[in-house]
Amino acid sequence: MNMITYKINDKPLLTQNSTPKSSNLKAATGFGGVLQEQITKNGGLKFSKHAAERLQQRNIHLTTQEMTRLDHAMDTVAKKGIKETLIIMDNRVFIASVKNKTVITVAVEEELKENVFTNIDGAVII
Repeated sequence: MNMITYKINDKPLLTQNSTPKSSNLKAATGFGGVLQEQITKNGGLKFSKHAAERLQQRNIHLTTQEMTRLDHAMDTVAKKGIKETLIIMDNRVFIASVKNKTVITVAVEEELKENVFTNIDGAVII
């Protein structure tokens, strides 16, 4: 079993299956479910393994405020009956399963040109 270490200011903050001690988490260098503990703490919002890999590969770190914005966007689209959503936040795009409250993939502005997003039934800009 791989243990996942999260860091803040380059100091280890938590490992998988522990409780976050701060709300401004950054992923450690090694791969593992990036931000998973913080995400679970924030209303059950989760990232798939694929999305966690994309966060790490693209050096994307989400603040507590950004996590709150994503969580609120998921709640908003859920009320509209959307099942799969595209969330545009600042210069990043998140594709998410609303039912599972799980971000499926993440892309940044530079990667968005000429991309087609399929299998979504709603979008929200936050």
